[in-house]
Amino acid sequence: FNELFKVAADFGDELVRNNETEALYARVIATVAKDEALHPFDSSAVARIIEHSSRMVSDGERLSTRLQSIVDLMEEADYWAIKAGETVVRAAHIAQAIDGQIYRSDRIRERMQEEILRKTILIDTDGSKVGQINGLSVVQMGNYAYGQPSRITVNIHMGNGAVVNIEREVEMSGPIHSKGVLILTSLLRSRYAIERPLSLSASIVFEQSYGGIDGDSASSTELYALLSAIANVPIKQGLAVTGSVNQHGEVQAIGGVNEKIEGFFDLCKQRGLTGDQGVLIPIANVKHLMLRQDVVDAVTAGQFAIYPVATIEQGIAMLTGMPAGALQEDGHYPEGTVNYRVVQRLEELSKKRAALEEWAKGNEKNAKNSHEI
Repeated sequence: FNELFKVAADFGDELVRNNETEALYARVIATVAKDEALHPFDSSAVARIIEHSSRMVSDGERLSTRLQSIVDLMEEADYWAIKAGETVVRAAHIAQAIDGQIYRSDRIRERMQEEILRKTILIDTDGSKVGQINGLSVVQMGNYAYGQPSRITVNIHMGNGAVVNIEREVEMSGPIHSKGVLILTSLLRSRYAIERPLSLSASIVFEQSYGGIDGDSASSTELYALLSAIANVPIKQGLAVTGSVNQHGEVQAIGGVNEKIEGFFDLCKQRGLTGDQGVLIPIANVKHLMLRQDVVDAVTAGQFAIYPVATIEQGIAMLTGMPAGALQEDGHYPEGTVNYRVVQRLEELSKKRAALEEWAKGNEKNAKNSHEI
């Protein structure tokens, strides 16, 4: 093989979406329909296939070049058109074909959703809790992926500044997830422990997680829960979060944004949409949104929301309803803000730790003097 094929050619599986490539896609669809002896596809069907192609690569500015997947979709849509007695394939038939593909791969997702609704798996979608937040992950099953919410909790206590990743302690955390926890720990120290030691320890865990966890897409989520626990400010449970964070507090793009949003939306819809539910996503992921029509309709109707955020400050304000608070010229945060409450709590713990250390030194000195006598 190496003797015959000496020039490497790396073929991509997507291309830029613009008027020219959309027109090219339409011609390809017409050619496939003719070659495969399918019914003609009207303009609405072509538009729906192009939208689905962008969804396949999770990017509104790209199109998939995986032609076989498109051919399979067209053949199934043609079947639904024939069954309906139509002589032209329309957008509704494309939608039926897509729904059919999902239905055939959806058993495990439905079972997990059922267990959440039965409260076997604990996920809140209303109310507020301190140190508890809804994270989002993607489960890949062959060619099918779906989003799944997970409860993340944080406990804090007086300590030496350690943030314990429980998944890592039991060897269930992958290297990228562990890196994310180390980054949020660094951010915490750089913001709140410049002039004093961080006299706090915390533990972070994905509740009811029995498999390995990897990826940094929950690092911002974990940081929000940590700030909530320190400041004793509750987080709205009707909101779920995805996004990684860097050491400067910027929220960064993640993968699977559509599946994650839809996974939480499906749960909220089953329980009843209230208008207060939604998902926080990185602002950099807005261009990747290719959501199902029922999600788009719910957002348009004000029943569900998608909040793009650029920084941790924006996110914590949305999650708690309390402003994050910017550092003032005097080096303090304004009262009535999350950052103010975080600093106050850390100072309180620092004073208590110093008092305990002083007390321990006094006891040690008294014991030594008593021994000498």
